[in-house]
Amino acid sequence: MPLKIMATKKELRTKYKILRDGLTEAEVESMSLAMATHALDLPIWDADYFHLFMPITAKKEVDTTALMPVLMGRDKSVVLPKIVEGRLKHYLLQDSTRLAVNDWGIPEPLSGIEVLPTQLQVVFVPLLAFDQRGHRVGYGKGMYDAFLGQCAPEVIKVGLSFFEAEPEFSEVYPTDIPLDFCLTPKKIYRF
Repeated sequence: MPLKIMATKKELRTKYKILRDGLTEAEVESMSLAMATHALDLPIWDADYFHLFMPITAKKEVDTTALMPVLMGRDKSVVLPKIVEGRLKHYLLQDSTRLAVNDWGIPEPLSGIEVLPTQLQVVFVPLLAFDQRGHRVGYGKGMYDAFLGQCAPEVIKVGLSFFEAEPEFSEVYPTDIPLDFCLTPKKIYRF
């Protein structure tokens, strides 16, 4: 029986950055809208506090602004992250919230009402790739794993990916926090 070789996180980062770079703006928009529509089928709508990352458009991340009207239309409190000294802080999105693009190309709130990670009930999680067990590959800075580790144990973690799941990958560490769901343009993965 041949030995099964699993991809490393570094290999997956390279692969999925190339795949994302190959997407057109129209594809990013239509696939992001499809994921926002799939979100309506998730068992998350009893929650009140939803954490939403803002996309790095230059890296063709999922356009989470497609989720904004879905959340606002259901009177949910939307919380946005801001990177402060290598860690995430979280601010309630209000009509008066002003966003500015940081050095990494991420729109983030300039200030506002801070929300503690333990108050969050649903977190939409950025990723480059994920596997069929709910493990994710991000950019490798560990900010989201550190943040998710501060959330309540029952927080619902929802990944967003343009691409389908890898069977599995190597280098899963105890500090890696798995997803509960992952939305793709074609389906919802449940872990």
